[in-house]
Amino acid sequence: MAIPDFEAIMLPLLTIAGDGKEHSITDALNLLGTRFNLTEEERQQLQPSGSDRLFNNRVRWARFDLGKAGLLESVGWGRFRISQRGMDVLKEKPEAIELRVRSKRRTVGAFCTVT
Repeated sequence: MAIPDFEAIMLPLLTIAGDGKEHSITDALNLLGTRFNLTEEERQQLQPSGSDRLFNNRVRWARFDLGKAGLLESVGWGRFRISQRGMDVLKEKPEAIELRVRSKRRTVGAFCTVT
């Protein structure tokens, strides 16, 4: 499987946090890597700049954008949990969460849309 883009990671990441517990980004990386059936080679693949692992970078961006949308909240360095707003979104059973605002879709915060 190809490494998913950060938008494809957003809903699975929110779902992981849906248990209401605190999570570390490291735990999320492991759970999501398994969820997307990534090989060890894919998990270790570097960005073109060579400065970071591609999958790690995309998970961190997904976490950042979910935080900006008010769906996740930070509880310490590299740690997060779902917000009440995030729980409300999961109850709607969305098909996806996307960064760009598109017509005919409900906007969540200023950053994300739920479809």
